Amino acid sequence: MVPEVDPEHALMIEENYPNPMLIDPKRDRFPCCIVWSPLPVLSWFIPFIGHIGICREDGVILDFAGPNFVSVDNFTFGAPTRYFQISREQCCCLSPYSAEPRGEYVENHNESGSNVDTWESAIRKSIQEFQHQSYSIFTCNCHSFVANGLNRLGFQAGGWNVVNLAIFIFLKGRWVNKTAMVKTYLPPLVVLGFGLIFGGGTFLTYLLIFMFVLIGWFLLGTYCFKELIHV
Repeated sequence: MVPEVDPEHALMIEENYPNPMLIDPKRDRFPCCIVWSPLPVLSWFIPFIGHIGICREDGVILDFAGPNFVSVDNFTFGAPTRYFQISREQCCCLSPYSAEPRGEYVENHNESGSNVDTWESAIRKSIQEFQHQSYSIFTCNCHSFVANGLNRLGFQAGGWNVVNLAIFIFLKGRWVNKTAMVKTYLPPLVVLGFGLIFGGGTFLTYLLIFMFVLIGWFLLGTYCFKELIHV
């Protein structure tokens, strides 16, 4: 026999235990999310290049911000403008059990005996690895850190790198709000406008060359010289 539950008591439970996956941009809390923000200057010329981080289950943002340094709850280039929330069902390496208590290290094993991570322990392993990595925008950057974490989580079966991650967040990322959209696209439009007014075709030519060289570097380093860009 199933006991009856008082509706008022159920409502109190819901109020005392809010949805842990609830996103709160005002507090910069994005549980189980990838977050993105534009970079000063560089994103003004190439708006799809930016800074990226990954979040803990409690919504705290983690990002690879410099040599041997992973920033916690202080997103390096300001509040995120885009995010993508990941569900546990999309991560083939996550434990089916509940989230581990923060501050403890827990590893579970599936029936085949292979290691299965919780969200927190998978991200912690990436932090530990990148706390011993030199930072370079060309070979080991914030995208490397997030791609490493996604591979440990088995998000969409893994295989993440700096190129497909940048494309993914650009195409799939949701805007935090309308202000975030303006913050991302207004500076590039202003730079492009002034560039065309004062530089004309010369400005556009040099901009395209710059984009071609930068994108070409990451494509070559990711798919041709696979040890060149760290993930």
